[in-house]
Amino acid sequence: MTMGREEFFFLIILAVNFMVSLLYLLAGIILIVPARASLADEEETEVFYDNRRTYVIRFVEMILCPVIVPLFFLMGHLFYLFVFWRDANLADVVFSKERVKTNQKADEESERNIIPLEEALLVNEKKDLRSVFVNVMREDIRNSLASLALALDSEDSETSHYAAAVLSDELNKFRIFVQKQLIQIRGKKHSDTESEEILLDYMDSILKQHVFSEQEQHKYVNEMKEVAALLYEKDASRITLERYEAVCLRILERKDFESVEKWCLRMEEHYPEELSTYTCKLKLYFARQDRKRFFETLDALKRSDVVIDRETLELIRIFSTRRR
Repeated sequence: MTMGREEFFFLIILAVNFMVSLLYLLAGIILIVPARASLADEEETEVFYDNRRTYVIRFVEMILCPVIVPLFFLMGHLFYLFVFWRDANLADVVFSKERVKTNQKADEESERNIIPLEEALLVNEKKDLRSVFVNVMREDIRNSLASLALALDSEDSETSHYAAAVLSDELNKFRIFVQKQLIQIRGKKHSDTESEEILLDYMDSILKQHVFSEQEQHKYVNEMKEVAALLYEKDASRITLERYEAVCLRILERKDFESVEKWCLRMEEHYPEELSTYTCKLKLYFARQDRKRFFETLDALKRSDVVIDRETLELIRIFSTRRR
């Protein structure tokens, strides 16, 4: 049985299609993917590119649908080259660093009816609770995660559902951001400290609300301590008094007294005559039940010229009375 002309041409088309598909697969796996991955590592930026699995899937599609799929990929690539071949012209776009502060008149009518989310939960009125929840959602909810965690136990199923969704979303954002920043910080060799400072402040703003499980809280406190140590090695002057206090308090919550004492000494070295320096040491010695050093620090605070706030003054009064 002899082969007809149409069958002969059909086999040639299949053979050419197979060769083109194979060349496309090999070029993608061997040349394109490694080249773009290397470019991403060199520029230390995220470069979007197709991975090896994508080329394998396309190879299978080109084999199963000869001619049509290769032409589709070719036309798509040509369209990309001719339409998006140059960067957008941003000459007319102005990025100004100036910020204008707008003073808006307070809405006294609505402000008069606002109550804290915690009070709404205690009252447990669905109307008030949902209204407060909507107001919280309109603002920066990063500082309201602890209140949202309380709303999980609300008898109003709609409120607890929304609270769980919002809280889960924010915690996932925290996990992704911390992981991404830690990878960048650990791989950086230069002396720039901006990433460490941003991450340290961000982690403290979330961790001090205690919205994670005990195990996860412990993990992130250790990572926060690592970030602080890296910042201290690069430029200790970039650790402000507030950052020292945040690191000490977060570690103290884990009862890692040795690490807390190390950071308290560093804090005392850079900020010797500050109220936070004394209060952090007092909290450490109180938690460790070191009576001698606690009263030594308390006496040193009373002899110093540090301006004492009402809370610390009350603490001095109470413990001075007990000492007698």
